[in-house]
Amino acid sequence: YWEATDAAVVFKRVDRNTNEVRFIYHGNDGTTMPWNDTAQLNYLNPTVREAVIQTILGVARRFPIIRFDAAMTLAKRHYQRLWFPEPGTGGAIPTRAEHGMTKEQFDQTMPIEFWREVVERVAQETPDTLLLAEAFWLMEGYFVRTLGMHRVYNSAFMNMMRNEDNAGYRTLIKNTLEFEPEILKRYVNFMNNPDERTTVEQFGKGDKYFGICVLLATLPGLPMFGHGQIEGFSEKYGMEYRKAYWDETVDSSLVERHRREIFPLLHRRALFAEVENFRLYDFHTTGGWVNENVYAYSNRSGDQQSLVLCNNKIDQTEGWIKWSTSFKVKDSADPNKLSQDALASSLRISSNLNSFLIYRDQITNLEYISSSQEIHDKGLKIFLNGYRYYVFVDFREVQDDEYGSYHTLCSYLNGRGVPNIHEALQELLLAPVMHPLKEILNPGYMRFLIDSHAKSELPPHLLQEAADKMTALLEGISVLTGMDKNHEDILSALRYRLELVLSLKAPSSRISIPSHGLYQQALDLINRGLLESPERWYLLLAAIFLLELGKTSGNIDHENQSLSWIEEWQIPRQLMDVGQVLGFNRDLIQRMPLSLNIIIAQQHWYERMSKFPTRRILQNELADLEVQRFLGVNRHKDILWFNQESLDEFLWWLMVLATLSSSNPTDRTSAATLERLLGSYEIITEIQQAEPISKFQVVRLLDALAADQTPINSSEKSAEIED
Repeated sequence: YWEATDAAVVFKRVDRNTNEVRFIYHGNDGTTMPWNDTAQLNYLNPTVREAVIQTILGVARRFPIIRFDAAMTLAKRHYQRLWFPEPGTGGAIPTRAEHGMTKEQFDQTMPIEFWREVVERVAQETPDTLLLAEAFWLMEGYFVRTLGMHRVYNSAFMNMMRNEDNAGYRTLIKNTLEFEPEILKRYVNFMNNPDERTTVEQFGKGDKYFGICVLLATLPGLPMFGHGQIEGFSEKYGMEYRKAYWDETVDSSLVERHRREIFPLLHRRALFAEVENFRLYDFHTTGGWVNENVYAYSNRSGDQQSLVLCNNKIDQTEGWIKWSTSFKVKDSADPNKLSQDALASSLRISSNLNSFLIYRDQITNLEYISSSQEIHDKGLKIFLNGYRYYVFVDFREVQDDEYGSYHTLCSYLNGRGVPNIHEALQELLLAPVMHPLKEILNPGYMRFLIDSHAKSELPPHLLQEAADKMTALLEGISVLTGMDKNHEDILSALRYRLELVLSLKAPSSRISIPSHGLYQQALDLINRGLLESPERWYLLLAAIFLLELGKTSGNIDHENQSLSWIEEWQIPRQLMDVGQVLGFNRDLIQRMPLSLNIIIAQQHWYERMSKFPTRRILQNELADLEVQRFLGVNRHKDILWFNQESLDEFLWWLMVLATLSSSNPTDRTSAATLERLLGSYEIITEIQQAEPISKFQVVRLLDALAADQTPINSSEKSAEIED
């Protein structure tokens, strides 16, 4: 037996007291070999049946769930086939043919099913017990329908999914829905167990496995995960094992994909587990035939709907789902009444011409949009690659506006998913500016500009290319706002700032910075800041294109207009996306929106405040809530604190912005640039020299900058800053 070559169907029992010798049969299912660690009981004996039932009840009083192994071998049809075969059938177990019985004789001896007796006795004496049966040989439906077992292992799921017998399994579901839908919720679906090959051996670790795993998690019934399935273990686990014998490590990427795709579905089992609103659909291909390899079904719980699609085949397909297959409905006048539902009805979709359905794929987290009327008229069109799957949830309907915005978006996406439908709609409506913005903020273009800084001479046509990209953006703004304005001042400022920034390391003939004294110290401070943080390079170059957007509106307060458009056009999100592509530090990426706001708002600080004492300048800056956020200003034990690294970064930006700023085109000369460079450097240096004295306290910092003035009360200063 242990060598898997042979085993006796009986074992010899010797009673040492009486010397009685008997030969007793091992348990046997007639398929492979006897189970030589068992003895077969005679269930035709009422005393034996009662003894087993009493044993079951004894277990039930101590445990809430009982699993019956190989329960199908005790069903009447198989118990007779194995142990008391009808004459002429030969029997499945050697030597049992001589014990054959006619069906009439067998039924007289065992008038009712043993499992029916068990279910009824448990219901009477231990009613809170869940009975779970292992019933193979396609007896799953019989065990829950006729015998009344609470749950039954559904081996058909594992076998038919693995073999891609999709037509067969869809037929099984359809037949169950037509006969008694409640049976579906009693199945325990699984992909492996200790008697079978491991999941990874049967299904692998790729899309096929995860597609079937999605079905496991979203079909009515009870999903069961086998030992080592999630971890990707290959060793077949036996119930007699005390430990694993193979030295295997957990497949972390497999576990993570479960965590990302499967576990969220298990948290929403209430949406998938019941059968009252479960509907199965035929997938009609564009060629007109039903693709049996596609599982498509919807369900509903309260006001939440779900729609699952899975292609359990390597071949891609495209088609429509509109009508459900037949299902039995409860009707006292007609117990066998069947009905069908349209997908639009199952998902509770209106037929309004101007309504659109928005829904999210739980697997990818992408959102989709479809015409409600089209779903009513034609159904839902879906394209599925090989082993592709979707779990659509969070359905909601929206009404189109007078401009047909959702209709335009639906046609534009043409079935594609996007991270956020609202943002996609905004992007579509803002296309005149969004496309030029993407060209400017493109990671490749930004990298080209950054690399140009290291060259002794700027690449030919660099400034002209930048001006062309900016012109496209400005024209897009004109289209979007209807404001047509001469943009030459903005383009001139762009060329000036870009040339200055890219020439800081190797000054051009147009902008020459002395290589000695405070000028060089100031220049070194700027270059050191860029060298220490590549993220600043990207943010600085992006900001050069964005600083004066608001001027196109004709608004005097163009800084606030720029900030408003930057938020409306989702520029911070674009910056963060590009930052991820360029591999920037995650914390710095999260800080980019705040940094950009500070840059835009502070671009002309030098022109506004350079005539004031340094203390007054810092006090004015600290009055800004955005600046306080940037500096990490916080109160602890009645003291205002700041973050030193954030202050240093803020001061660096002030110095760069002062060097770049000029509201007057005639001031864009070498002399004017040097004046702003040196003037801002002196202010920034004065604040930096006061930092060590402050010990990170705001009031101490202000005191250090006003040493020659009469100190004011600390609490008054704190209140002044907070005000």
